[in-house]
Amino acid sequence: MNLSELKPAEGSKHSDAFRRGRGHGSGNGKTAGKGHKGQKARSGAPRTGFEGGQMPLYRRLPKRGFKNINTKDIVAVNVSMLNRFEDGEEVTAASLIAKGLISHTRDGVKILGNGELTKKLNVKVNAYSASAKEKIEALGGTAEVI
Repeated sequence: MNLSELKPAEGSKHSDAFRRGRGHGSGNGKTAGKGHKGQKARSGAPRTGFEGGQMPLYRRLPKRGFKNINTKDIVAVNVSMLNRFEDGEEVTAASLIAKGLISHTRDGVKILGNGELTKKLNVKVNAYSASAKEKIEALGGTAEVI
């Protein structure tokens, strides 16, 4: 069986072209599937979420939080993780992904100063903490902002 061969079970699907309310012989005449009387039998039935005039649930619940539309998704990488690179190697966002240290870079990468660095590296990312830049440059490496 292929996905292209899938189809609904026999008799489970109804046509939208079905003409309701066209006499008893059609099998869906008289009340046309709406039952007898009541609000749902009439035209102009209430919208989704209407609770008969009672204060609806979506208005009873408190509003919470704030969604900042200008937020940036910056990936943090500690200096200690950079020891996986070879001495003298260039570290970029692409090389961090290739080594499996990060999975994505939407808005950039920032190097943080947690841990110890033992290798001289040329790092080219979006941002550095002051301690991270200090540790990279102390070993003779470069910390370039792109």
